[in-house]
Amino acid sequence: MIATRFDTERLALLPLHVEYADEMAKVLADPALYTFTGGEPPTVEALAAQYERQCAGPGRPGEYWLNWVISSLQDDELIGYVQATVTETEAEVAWVLGTRRQGRGYAKEAAIGLVDWLTAQGARRIIAHVHPDHTASAAIAAAAGLERTDRIDDGEHLWENAKQARP
Repeated sequence: MIATRFDTERLALLPLHVEYADEMAKVLADPALYTFTGGEPPTVEALAAQYERQCAGPGRPGEYWLNWVISSLQDDELIGYVQATVTETEAEVAWVLGTRRQGRGYAKEAAIGLVDWLTAQGARRIIAHVHPDHTASAAIAAAAGLERTDRIDDGEHLWENAKQARP
């Protein structure tokens, strides 16, 4: 499985390339983005190295790292990213939107687009980890068709797609 471009109403989700590191470092520069996830804003160099690793993939058979940057179709500006780690049995998803563009529904639109894209590719179980205090991310997960479970993993609630067949 490989990440391919797909569009939503207002967004283009573009497969990750190292060349995006400079612009994305600016998008990810606000320390407030790391309130719930920890860490700090990456340098351009660190982000380029991370993107090289992500583009190379995990090197494990049957596992795929799919990463996209989110671009506004209105102005072609990068505004965030979505990602999925896909195995034979599940896809684990995440999303980050730069603070300058938050509050306009872009993260929700991108997450819904990602879940729809993965479902169209045959993913049956889609999961996300959401910090219990991150109400905005919880709302995005719910809008994307994920339901919060009672399971906690590393301090975060596990969300999963409601339509999947449960054992």
